[in-house]
Amino acid sequence: MPFRFTLTALALASLSPLTAFAQQALVPAQSEIQFVSKQMGVPVEGKFKTFSAQVAFDPAKLATSKIAFTVDTGSVDISREANAELPKPVWFNVAKFPQATFQSSSIKRIDASKFEVAGKLSIKGLSSDVVVPVTLAQSGATTIATGAFPIKRLTFRIGEQEWSDTSMVADDVQVKFKLALTGVAKL
Repeated sequence: MPFRFTLTALALASLSPLTAFAQQALVPAQSEIQFVSKQMGVPVEGKFKTFSAQVAFDPAKLATSKIAFTVDTGSVDISREANAELPKPVWFNVAKFPQATFQSSSIKRIDASKFEVAGKLSIKGLSSDVVVPVTLAQSGATTIATGAFPIKRLTFRIGEQEWSDTSMVADDVQVKFKLALTGVAKL
């Protein structure tokens, strides 16, 4: 199923640090954001169907490179039952916090194709510093960025009240992504 993405000129204009140099374009049909959590010890996989990425990345100019994501929390997709519950206040509280965001603060090269992107992840009005390992691979004119990183759902109050019991739903959540980008300079 193709994913829907929202990348507008208005969104790019609002991220003024990203407008200083050429933007890369997301290839929606080849991109995804997924996550894995555990409910009563059983892995549960989900994804977000609607998100945007604003990327201004130059491997030769990491100090001025910037990456930003906006995820529509109401686009979460696990199962029919979960999809009905997750927008509610005890989970993502979509009515009050319709989006989760990530904004990079620095990018560090690890080797020829691996990078660490440090930044701030914000969900439900709460922010936490994260370091995201990213591997880049060239495929013709397209660059594929992949990676995974852990978060603690309770840091962001995802699953409040009776759902804060980690024996029911684990605190650890693994976020995985694959982003296809055009316009990235060759590594």
